[in-house]
Amino acid sequence: MRVLMVAAENDRLPDCKVGGVADVIRDIPYALNAQGITVKVVVPDYGQYQLNRTFVSDIAVPFRQHLETATLWQVEQGDGVIQYVISHSLFSEHQGAIYCSDEHRPFATDATKFAFFNAAVCEAIEHKMFDDLEILHLHDWHAACITVLQKFSPRFVYLKQLKTVYTVHNLALQGIRPFNHDESSLEAWFPTLSYDGQQLCDHQHPHCFNPMRSAIALADKVHVVSATYSDEVLHTSEPDRGFFGGEGLEHDMQIAKRQGKLVGILNGCEYPAESDEKISLTDYFSLVDCELIQWMAKQSQLRACHYIAHQRLKQWQQAHFTGPLITSVGRLTNQKALILRQPYSTGSVIDELANLIAKIDGRIIILGSGDVELENLFTQVMSRHSNLLYLNGYGQHIGDLLYNLGDLFLMPSSFEPCGISQMLAMRAGQPCLVHQVGGLVDTVTHLHNGFSFRGEDLNDQATQLIDTFNLALNIFKSNPEQYQQIANNAAHARYTWQASAQAYINYLYE
Repeated sequence: MRVLMVAAENDRLPDCKVGGVADVIRDIPYALNAQGITVKVVVPDYGQYQLNRTFVSDIAVPFRQHLETATLWQVEQGDGVIQYVISHSLFSEHQGAIYCSDEHRPFATDATKFAFFNAAVCEAIEHKMFDDLEILHLHDWHAACITVLQKFSPRFVYLKQLKTVYTVHNLALQGIRPFNHDESSLEAWFPTLSYDGQQLCDHQHPHCFNPMRSAIALADKVHVVSATYSDEVLHTSEPDRGFFGGEGLEHDMQIAKRQGKLVGILNGCEYPAESDEKISLTDYFSLVDCELIQWMAKQSQLRACHYIAHQRLKQWQQAHFTGPLITSVGRLTNQKALILRQPYSTGSVIDELANLIAKIDGRIIILGSGDVELENLFTQVMSRHSNLLYLNGYGQHIGDLLYNLGDLFLMPSSFEPCGISQMLAMRAGQPCLVHQVGGLVDTVTHLHNGFSFRGEDLNDQATQLIDTFNLALNIFKSNPEQYQQIANNAAHARYTWQASAQAYINYLYE
């Protein structure tokens, strides 16, 4: 069986990662190859100078009423998987950035970039530059236009013979753009394309093209990244109540389920033979100090979040704490922090958690950046609590080390299609406190290998989170044997890519 995976990110390559999809594209091809599947992977070339490119072919691509030339390069071959990139100035003109921010025209730059990438992939497939294929496995909205061209463009004959699998990693980002009357629109990209607007339009904005909805409708299989999430996406989101489901595409997911197309398969995690890197808190603080200085040097003006964090770090380096260390690593978005920011007592939920852990001489370290409003909120919380350190930035090494250092990992996401952070923390023997949603339900079992909570609305979720946090602290303090057993169970839990790969073969490919 011969598969081509198409995505925007790939952590197998340097500087080609923003989110969790990059981890999936890095790992699943090799797990599939171990089970006899031939896998090739292609992503855009964002201009990474470290890539060792070997020329494969130029690609003539009709796009925006011009014939553009892109170039297909092979950049790696090993362990049975071939990695490719496609080069064009549209991909590399943003100083290596994978995604761009269009404040007043959402997705405009990225939608054009990925539409061209999709068109180039289609041309390369049609001319058998990837040799013979049987299955196209497309990831998120960035690869969704391939299904549109496969279905509606008369240019492609061989492409139409291939089976398509579409994986949704982030249902909240759908890449919506106008059908026409805009330079970043479906008809601007492909002016001669005849299409069925009823299949491709956005439900809320019917004059707009929704790539994600299109791929859900047109693909042969639709894959979401956990079994529980495959049920949640069938229901309408109610953000005011704290529930996030189909994000406007629940009707399309329901149709996919009735057609037998919708499949929920949990992502996996690598479990290396050698244990994760160990480090003392003292050495960790030294690494963080160096990282903070580098973050500060990148700004012309000193930011409050970095100054307060640096001062807090100096205080901690002179102090001695006897209580547990609570950790959290992830992007600061409403998905991750909506419950933590809810009002509670005289502050917010995260204030209350800091107060509770202070009673047993514990600390909290939070690493993450993202939403500016949330960054400011966490900076203010840090200023109020001497036992909380908020690191506003991205440092993979200092993030990875936190999985080994912490006693309890905090991940109260409002929705989590799969989640990787909880698997990494559990692998290191750190129990997780999670919201019972998506892949968190499928990996963390309350009082067995972690702690979990739920709630009917945001207020209830906030209360349940605090109560469950209190429970975890009480067990840690008063019943260390039980807590250690929970930690051991977390360390021995296994969610392997081998199991995921076998499910891909059974339920997506065959």
